[in-house]
Amino acid sequence: MNISQANLGVIYISLCIFLWSLLGIFVKFAQSNLDHYQYMFYSSIVSFLSLLILAIFNKSATKVFSYSKKILLVLFALGFLDFIFYLLLYYGYHNGNSLEVLVIQYTWPIFIVVLSLIILKEDFTKRKLFAVILGFIGVGLVITKGDISSLSFKSIDVLLIVMLSAFCFALFSVLSKKVTINATNAVMVYFFAASIYSFISMQTFSNFTVPQGKDWISILVNGILINGISYVFWIKGLKIFDASKVAPFTFIIPILSAFFLILVFDEPILLVYFIGLAFVIAAGLINSLKLKDD
Repeated sequence: MNISQANLGVIYISLCIFLWSLLGIFVKFAQSNLDHYQYMFYSSIVSFLSLLILAIFNKSATKVFSYSKKILLVLFALGFLDFIFYLLLYYGYHNGNSLEVLVIQYTWPIFIVVLSLIILKEDFTKRKLFAVILGFIGVGLVITKGDISSLSFKSIDVLLIVMLSAFCFALFSVLSKKVTINATNAVMVYFFAASIYSFISMQTFSNFTVPQGKDWISILVNGILINGISYVFWIKGLKIFDASKVAPFTFIIPILSAFFLILVFDEPILLVYFIGLAFVIAAGLINSLKLKDD
Protein backbone atom coordinates (compact mmCIF):
# COMPACT_ATOMS: atom_id res chain seq x y z
CA MET A 1 0.00 0.00 0.00
CA ASN A 2 1.43 3.35 -1.08
CA ILE A 3 1.17 6.22 1.40
CA SER A 4 1.19 9.79 0.09
CA GLN A 5 3.81 12.23 1.34
CA ALA A 6 1.14 14.30 3.06
CA ASN A 7 -0.25 11.29 4.94
CA LEU A 8 3.26 10.17 5.83
CA GLY A 9 3.95 13.62 7.23
CA VAL A 10 0.80 13.44 9.36
CA ILE A 11 1.93 10.04 10.70
CA TYR A 12 5.40 11.40 11.62
CA ILE A 13 4.03 14.47 13.40
CA SER A 14 1.31 12.45 15.17
CA LEU A 15 3.88 9.94 16.47
CA CYS A 16 6.10 12.78 17.68
CA ILE A 17 3.21 14.50 19.49
CA PHE A 18 2.16 11.25 21.14
CA LEU A 19 5.69 10.43 22.33
CA TRP A 20 6.37 13.92 23.69
CA SER A 21 3.10 13.82 25.64
CA LEU A 22 4.41 10.79 27.59
CA LEU A 23 7.40 12.63 29.10
CA GLY A 24 5.81 13.49 32.45
CA ILE A 25 4.55 9.95 33.02
CA PHE A 26 7.87 8.21 32.50
CA VAL A 27 9.79 10.78 34.56
CA LYS A 28 7.36 10.17 37.44
CA PHE A 29 7.70 6.40 37.07
CA ALA A 30 11.44 6.54 37.77
CA GLN A 31 11.34 8.96 40.70
CA SER A 32 11.15 6.28 43.43
CA ASN A 33 14.75 5.05 43.07
CA LEU A 34 16.51 7.75 41.04
CA ASP A 35 16.86 11.48 41.64
CA HIS A 36 16.76 13.94 38.75
CA TYR A 37 20.57 14.01 38.40
CA GLN A 38 20.76 10.23 38.00
CA TYR A 39 17.75 10.06 35.70
CA MET A 40 19.20 12.80 33.51
CA PHE A 41 22.52 10.96 33.18
CA TYR A 42 21.06 7.63 32.12
CA SER A 43 18.46 9.17 29.81
CA SER A 44 21.13 11.29 28.08
CA ILE A 45 23.37 8.27 27.52
CA VAL A 46 20.53 6.24 26.02
CA SER A 47 19.42 9.16 23.82
CA PHE A 48 22.96 9.66 22.54
CA LEU A 49 23.45 5.95 21.76
CA SER A 50 20.10 5.68 19.97
CA LEU A 51 20.91 8.69 17.80
CA LEU A 52 24.46 7.43 17.20
CA ILE A 53 23.04 4.14 15.88
CA LEU A 54 20.64 6.09 13.67
CA ALA A 55 23.46 8.32 12.37
CA ILE A 56 25.58 5.26 11.59
CA PHE A 57 22.63 3.67 9.79
CA ASN A 58 22.17 6.88 7.75
CA LYS A 59 25.93 7.01 7.10
CA SER A 60 26.20 10.52 8.52
CA ALA A 61 28.03 9.83 11.80
CA THR A 62 31.54 10.27 10.36
CA LYS A 63 30.69 13.83 9.25
CA VAL A 64 30.98 14.89 12.90
CA PHE A 65 34.77 14.52 12.68
CA SER A 66 34.89 17.03 9.83
CA TYR A 67 33.18 19.81 11.80
CA SER A 68 35.31 22.79 12.78
CA LYS A 69 36.15 23.53 16.40
CA LYS A 70 33.86 26.55 16.24
CA ILE A 71 30.87 24.44 15.16
CA LEU A 72 31.57 21.82 17.84
CA LEU A 73 31.87 24.56 20.46
CA VAL A 74 28.47 25.94 19.41
CA LEU A 75 26.93 22.45 19.52
CA PHE A 76 28.33 21.80 23.00
CA ALA A 77 27.03 25.18 24.19
CA LEU A 78 23.57 24.37 22.83
CA GLY A 79 23.88 20.92 24.38
CA PHE A 80 24.43 22.62 27.74
CA LEU A 81 21.18 24.59 27.35
CA ASP A 82 19.36 21.39 26.42
CA PHE A 83 20.91 19.66 29.45
CA ILE A 84 19.76 22.44 31.81
CA PHE A 85 16.27 22.34 30.32
CA TYR A 86 15.83 18.62 30.95
CA LEU A 87 17.59 18.61 34.33
CA LEU A 88 15.37 21.36 35.75
CA LEU A 89 12.26 19.90 34.13
CA TYR A 90 12.97 16.48 35.65
CA TYR A 91 13.45 18.22 39.00
CA GLY A 92 10.04 19.82 38.60
CA TYR A 93 8.28 16.54 37.83
CA HIS A 94 10.07 14.83 40.72
CA ASN A 95 9.23 17.50 43.29
CA GLY A 96 6.09 19.31 42.16
CA ASN A 97 2.51 18.75 41.13
CA SER A 98 2.63 17.29 37.62
CA LEU A 99 -0.21 19.40 36.25
CA GLU A 100 1.34 22.61 37.59
CA VAL A 101 4.70 21.67 36.09
CA LEU A 102 3.05 20.82 32.77
CA VAL A 103 1.49 24.28 32.42
CA ILE A 104 4.69 26.12 33.38
CA GLN A 105 6.69 23.89 31.03
CA TYR A 106 4.67 25.14 28.08
CA THR A 107 5.66 28.75 28.62
CA TRP A 108 8.61 28.10 26.29
CA PRO A 109 6.70 29.33 23.19
CA ILE A 110 6.08 32.60 25.06
CA PHE A 111 9.78 32.96 25.85
CA ILE A 112 10.58 32.19 22.20
CA VAL A 113 8.52 35.25 21.20
CA VAL A 114 10.49 37.49 23.59
CA LEU A 115 13.91 36.03 22.74
CA SER A 116 13.23 36.19 18.98
CA LEU A 117 12.59 39.92 19.35
CA ILE A 118 15.89 40.40 21.20
CA ILE A 119 18.22 37.92 19.47
CA LEU A 120 16.76 37.46 15.97
CA LYS A 121 15.50 41.06 15.76
CA GLU A 122 12.06 39.92 14.63
CA ASP A 123 9.28 42.48 14.30
CA PHE A 124 7.18 43.16 17.38
CA THR A 125 3.42 43.05 16.73
CA LYS A 126 0.29 43.51 18.78
CA ARG A 127 -0.45 39.83 18.24
CA LYS A 128 2.85 38.84 19.86
CA LEU A 129 2.23 41.17 22.79
CA PHE A 130 -1.25 39.67 23.25
CA ALA A 131 0.23 36.15 23.14
CA VAL A 132 2.77 37.01 25.85
CA ILE A 133 0.11 38.57 28.08
CA LEU A 134 -2.18 35.55 27.71
CA GLY A 135 0.66 33.17 28.50
CA PHE A 136 1.69 34.91 31.67
CA ILE A 137 -1.93 35.16 32.82
CA GLY A 138 -2.06 31.37 32.51
CA VAL A 139 1.15 30.99 34.48
CA GLY A 140 -0.10 33.37 37.18
CA LEU A 141 -3.33 31.38 37.56
CA VAL A 142 -1.40 28.15 38.09
CA ILE A 143 1.17 29.60 40.50
CA THR A 144 -1.49 31.28 42.65
CA LYS A 145 -4.07 28.51 42.08
CA GLY A 146 -6.49 31.33 41.36
CA ASP A 147 -6.17 32.71 44.90
CA ILE A 148 -3.27 35.02 45.77
CA SER A 149 -4.02 34.70 49.51
CA SER A 150 -3.33 30.96 49.39
CA LEU A 151 0.08 31.33 47.76
CA SER A 152 2.51 28.53 48.67
CA PHE A 153 6.10 29.73 48.44
CA LYS A 154 7.40 26.16 48.54
CA SER A 155 5.43 25.40 45.39
CA ILE A 156 6.59 28.64 43.77
CA ASP A 157 10.24 27.59 44.20
CA VAL A 158 9.64 24.46 42.13
CA LEU A 159 7.57 26.26 39.50
CA LEU A 160 10.14 29.04 39.08
CA ILE A 161 12.77 26.37 38.44
CA VAL A 162 10.51 24.84 35.80
CA MET A 163 10.00 28.29 34.30
CA LEU A 164 13.78 28.66 34.10
CA SER A 165 13.92 25.33 32.28
CA ALA A 166 11.33 26.63 29.79
CA PHE A 167 13.45 29.74 29.26
CA CYS A 168 16.52 27.57 28.58
CA PHE A 169 14.62 25.52 26.01
CA ALA A 170 13.36 28.69 24.32
CA LEU A 171 16.90 30.08 24.18
CA PHE A 172 18.11 26.72 22.85
CA SER A 173 15.40 26.78 20.15
CA VAL A 174 16.12 30.35 19.05
CA LEU A 175 19.89 29.84 18.88
CA SER A 176 19.45 26.49 17.11
CA LYS A 177 18.06 28.35 14.11
CA LYS A 178 21.63 29.38 13.37
CA VAL A 179 22.80 25.73 13.17
CA THR A 180 22.84 24.48 9.56
CA ILE A 181 24.49 21.05 9.87
CA ASN A 182 22.78 17.66 9.58
CA ALA A 183 19.93 17.68 12.11
CA THR A 184 20.44 14.09 13.33
CA ASN A 185 24.13 14.75 13.92
CA ALA A 186 23.37 17.99 15.74
CA VAL A 187 20.92 16.32 18.13
CA MET A 188 23.37 13.45 18.63
CA VAL A 189 26.11 15.89 19.68
CA TYR A 190 23.64 17.72 21.95
CA PHE A 191 22.94 14.51 23.86
CA PHE A 192 26.63 13.53 23.88
CA ALA A 193 27.38 16.88 25.52
CA ALA A 194 24.42 16.42 27.87
CA SER A 195 25.83 13.00 28.88
CA ILE A 196 29.09 14.64 29.92
CA TYR A 197 27.40 17.51 31.76
CA SER A 198 24.95 15.18 33.51
CA PHE A 199 27.75 12.85 34.63
CA ILE A 200 29.59 15.81 36.19
CA SER A 201 26.42 17.09 37.90
CA MET A 202 25.55 13.61 39.17
CA GLN A 203 29.01 13.11 40.64
CA THR A 204 28.97 16.60 42.18
CA PHE A 205 25.45 16.80 43.63
CA SER A 206 24.37 13.18 43.86
CA ASN A 207 25.98 9.75 43.53
CA PHE A 208 26.33 6.94 41.04
CA THR A 209 23.44 4.48 41.35
CA VAL A 210 22.56 1.52 39.17
CA PRO A 211 18.87 1.76 38.14
CA GLN A 212 16.41 -0.93 39.22
CA GLY A 213 14.42 -3.03 36.75
CA LYS A 214 11.39 -0.75 36.42
CA ASP A 215 13.63 2.32 36.24
CA TRP A 216 15.32 0.91 33.14
CA ILE A 217 11.95 0.71 31.40
CA SER A 218 11.40 4.43 31.97
CA ILE A 219 14.98 5.29 31.00
CA LEU A 220 14.85 3.29 27.77
CA VAL A 221 11.45 4.60 26.70
CA ASN A 222 12.46 8.18 27.52
CA GLY A 223 15.96 7.93 26.04
CA ILE A 224 15.14 6.02 22.86
CA LEU A 225 11.62 7.15 21.99
CA ILE A 226 10.67 10.38 23.80
CA ASN A 227 14.05 12.14 23.48
CA GLY A 228 15.59 10.13 20.65
CA ILE A 229 13.50 8.74 17.80
CA SER A 230 10.85 11.44 18.32
CA TYR A 231 13.35 14.02 17.02
CA VAL A 232 13.68 11.97 13.82
CA PHE A 233 9.89 11.92 13.37
CA TRP A 234 9.86 15.67 13.97
CA ILE A 235 12.60 16.35 11.42
CA LYS A 236 10.97 14.11 8.80
CA GLY A 237 7.61 15.78 9.39
CA LEU A 238 9.13 19.25 8.98
CA LYS A 239 10.65 18.18 5.64
CA ILE A 240 7.13 17.49 4.36
CA PHE A 241 5.22 20.37 5.99
CA ASP A 242 6.17 23.99 6.71
CA ALA A 243 7.11 24.61 10.34
CA SER A 244 4.44 27.30 10.60
CA LYS A 245 1.77 24.71 9.73
CA VAL A 246 3.10 22.12 12.17
CA ALA A 247 3.78 24.36 15.18
CA PRO A 248 0.13 24.93 16.22
CA PHE A 249 -0.42 21.17 16.48
CA THR A 250 2.31 20.86 19.11
CA PHE A 251 -0.11 22.45 21.56
CA ILE A 252 -2.03 19.19 21.53
CA ILE A 253 0.89 17.83 23.60
CA PRO A 254 0.03 19.52 26.95
CA ILE A 255 -3.61 18.48 26.54
CA LEU A 256 -2.62 14.83 26.00
CA SER A 257 -0.03 15.07 28.78
CA ALA A 258 -2.63 16.36 31.24
CA PHE A 259 -4.99 13.53 30.29
CA PHE A 260 -2.28 10.87 30.75
CA LEU A 261 -1.10 12.32 34.08
CA ILE A 262 -4.64 12.38 35.45
CA LEU A 263 -5.29 8.87 34.14
CA VAL A 264 -2.14 7.33 35.60
CA PHE A 265 -1.41 9.29 38.80
CA ASP A 266 -3.67 10.18 41.70
CA GLU A 267 -2.89 13.89 41.99
CA PRO A 268 -5.18 16.74 43.10
CA ILE A 269 -6.97 18.31 40.16
CA LEU A 270 -8.08 21.94 40.20
CA LEU A 271 -10.19 23.63 37.53
CA VAL A 272 -7.76 26.55 37.56
CA TYR A 273 -5.03 24.27 36.14
CA PHE A 274 -7.07 23.75 32.99
CA ILE A 275 -7.99 27.43 32.75
CA GLY A 276 -4.29 28.28 33.02
CA LEU A 277 -3.46 25.59 30.46
CA ALA A 278 -6.06 27.06 28.09
CA PHE A 279 -4.43 30.51 28.38
CA VAL A 280 -0.95 29.08 27.70
CA ILE A 281 -2.16 27.05 24.70
CA ALA A 282 -4.05 30.05 23.33
CA ALA A 283 -0.89 32.15 23.64
CA GLY A 284 1.10 29.59 21.67
CA LEU A 285 -1.56 29.26 18.99
CA ILE A 286 -1.91 33.02 18.55
CA ASN A 287 1.83 33.31 18.08
CA SER A 288 2.11 30.30 15.74
CA LEU A 289 -0.80 30.93 13.37
CA LYS A 290 -0.05 33.15 10.44
CA LEU A 291 -2.53 35.99 9.95
CA LYS A 292 -3.04 38.14 6.86
CA ASP A 293 -2.05 41.35 8.62
CA ASP A 294 1.35 40.01 9.71
